[in-house]
Amino acid sequence: MHVKPWGLAPFLPVPAAELCDRPVTLEQVWGRPAVAELRDRLATADGPHETLTLLEDELMRRLRETAGLSLVRHTSGVIAATSGAVAIGDLRTAAGVSSTHLAQRFKHLIGVTPKRMARTYRFAATVFAIDPAGPVDWGALASAAGYFDQAHFGHEFRAFTGLTPTRYLEVRRRFLREHPGHAMDGWPLPAD
Repeated sequence: MHVKPWGLAPFLPVPAAELCDRPVTLEQVWGRPAVAELRDRLATADGPHETLTLLEDELMRRLRETAGLSLVRHTSGVIAATSGAVAIGDLRTAAGVSSTHLAQRFKHLIGVTPKRMARTYRFAATVFAIDPAGPVDWGALASAAGYFDQAHFGHEFRAFTGLTPTRYLEVRRRFLREHPGHAMDGWPLPAD
């Protein structure tokens, strides 16, 4: 299943920002009685088709109008398509809204600002570009990703991973050596 960053907003009874950066159970979002009742209905379903139908019915019942969804959906689509390499001011101008309004809609529906989302996409694209099997030219990688300089790249790397780029590469290479053929072989973010 693939969920877009804004995909849960129409099903949330609270702003996404209230759930951001912390683990949350479905019981905490929809309430324990509602989830228990859904779990009971799903447990008595006659096979996978009925299970999916029950789940779809529940989601449709909870689906609600979400102010600003089209703005956030379109803007986040541009951010994703450019791997975060887009000026947020340009997006705001193209949408015809203020920076404050755009940031508020993003925080409410996704949980982060468009700037934070762009940083995340840019960092993810950069990490996917790292080939752990060969030498890495950190300066070229940082430049290609649009970072101002290697120091800015290093700062972002530590902010997202808690590791320096060199340490990350060491951890990733060690993981690949210790777990050849692992399902995560080729994935960019191994566990330390």
